[in-house]
Amino acid sequence: MPREVFDKNWKFLPRQEMLSYEEIVVIIDSFVKLGLKKIRLTGGEPLIRKDVDKLIQLINSAHPKLEIALTTNGSLLKSHSKKLRLAGLDRITISLDALEPELFAVMNDTEIPISQVLEGIDSAISSGFQGLKVNCVIRKGVNENQIVPLIEYFKNKNIVLRFIEFMDVGNSNSWDLNQVMTKNEILEKINKKYDFVPLGREKVSDVAEQWIDYKSNQKIEVISSISQPFCSDCTRARLSSDGKLYTCLFGFKGFDIKEILRNGGNITEEIKTIWEQRDDRFSELRNEYISTPEKIEMSYIGG
Repeated sequence: MPREVFDKNWKFLPRQEMLSYEEIVVIIDSFVKLGLKKIRLTGGEPLIRKDVDKLIQLINSAHPKLEIALTTNGSLLKSHSKKLRLAGLDRITISLDALEPELFAVMNDTEIPISQVLEGIDSAISSGFQGLKVNCVIRKGVNENQIVPLIEYFKNKNIVLRFIEFMDVGNSNSWDLNQVMTKNEILEKINKKYDFVPLGREKVSDVAEQWIDYKSNQKIEVISSISQPFCSDCTRARLSSDGKLYTCLFGFKGFDIKEILRNGGNITEEIKTIWEQRDDRFSELRNEYISTPEKIEMSYIGG
């Protein structure tokens, strides 16, 4: 939520402008016809959406073979993890950029205590979730001192820790190329203490490369969308809560799927056309767009 929400004159999006859960499932039906294998609920923070477990139940009932994942900041996870598991959620990824309380607050611009997030992670483990992942965005000179503590903290929790290069998503995160710690720099710092060796990507379309330390059998992943872009292998589409379809995380514009749906149009054919005509290569052409102000915020488009 933007800070301006605390202004009494802030105008919230009318409820009818948001996709209903039933409409989301209809759109998913079209994506499945076109080959969709996995869906991720993200944001912003998806757990603030009322009864999000009911959406998971609807998706799971309509498409039981579809993998359903969720990315969360973890602040509400403790009170939701059991419901999410019972609803049919398969996997959870938690965003966590620091373990030091003060640094955690700075990195996330929040007053939520780090203990609340860590309790949420433990709750997800005890609720039976397998393959949990933790996303950590590294900003050079800011939280790179958290890399080793994070590896140590999650070493015996059967959680894959993912280090992500600081990305220029949206316009509000004060992105600075000088604060980008590249994949090679991250691994160099890690292997001063450990011995992680590459496993590569499980699938060509995966955004993360896997690494393993055979001494501890711990796995980590690194996402290098700044230093080593992978636009040509990307297979991800993003649907906003108000029904816009985006074909790139760094997108400038969306396609109004909601309007087509509510007007009785053929959304399967529309999605197919949009996807076939996409030419997104922002990470590969970053220098050409570096000053463009119209990029969509990650809090709106989803990570």
